[in-house]
Amino acid sequence: MPRTDALGAIGNTPLARLSRLVPEGSAEVWVKLEGQNPTGSQKDRMAVSVILRALERGALRPGERVVEYTAGSTGMALAFVCAVMGLRFTAVSSDAFSPSKLKSMEAYGAEVLIEPSNGEGITPALIARMRERAHALGREPGHFYADQFGSPDVRAGYEGLGREIARQVPGGPDLLVAAVGTGASLMGTLDGLESEGLRLEAVALEPLQSPFLTTGKGGPHKVEGVGVGFAPPFLDLARLREARAVDQERAFETCRRLAREEGIFAGGSTGLNVAAALDLAAELGPGRRVVTFACDSGSKYLGGPIYG
Repeated sequence: MPRTDALGAIGNTPLARLSRLVPEGSAEVWVKLEGQNPTGSQKDRMAVSVILRALERGALRPGERVVEYTAGSTGMALAFVCAVMGLRFTAVSSDAFSPSKLKSMEAYGAEVLIEPSNGEGITPALIARMRERAHALGREPGHFYADQFGSPDVRAGYEGLGREIARQVPGGPDLLVAAVGTGASLMGTLDGLESEGLRLEAVALEPLQSPFLTTGKGGPHKVEGVGVGFAPPFLDLARLREARAVDQERAFETCRRLAREEGIFAGGSTGLNVAAALDLAAELGPGRRVVTFACDSGSKYLGGPIYG
């Protein structure tokens, strides 16, 4: 039976074909509009999978506190699911991330602990400090560490994305393109596509400013939620056609063009996705179909480096 609470609104998001941004002679580019999930992010899929499965197997009990370190979208999704399920939630985050995300987590009732960035932006060292703080909290009695970088429930939460795409793309997609943080959304989507009889090539993306996949070295950057500076734990390199790095400034300009020319208002990781999808579409040529994600809503990034 379908859920009748707010969790029932997760998933079944639209898929839009780009028109004005795609040059003539290119493959089709299709974008899954994940900003239409309840918290404006594809992370809602992961959060409901992690929380409900943990409750089902007794790893998480009613009234306990969930803990995770997060740039904001994962935290918003977990805070939302915890609010619906009557659980408490603590997010370990940083002032390097969008203030609107931090405030949104608090609006859902979350406790938000801030790890200072000291003006250095999103760095591997900052992520490591956030991770250590969250791990320590998760070991306390009555606390459950959500483990977005390790729980198999994370990858499983994105299988529905693949099943939906398989139904929505006329003729079926040829290539899946996605920026990676944990790598779970890319791999989980591939799992869902395969369950529908479709085995696609895939391209993983990262910011040029933190090119761990392509050079082995992370670095400071401004694209929230991806480019964490270490190997994405769910990413299966054997399943990839390749990994590509996209300059964050090009990604941000692509975000602005998406909003102005296609009516798709999204965040920085979406800019990475679409910029690379356009390049790959030009390389593939007519008659092929590239699919990627509009990962979240651009409303989370007003006042920041993307929209000023």
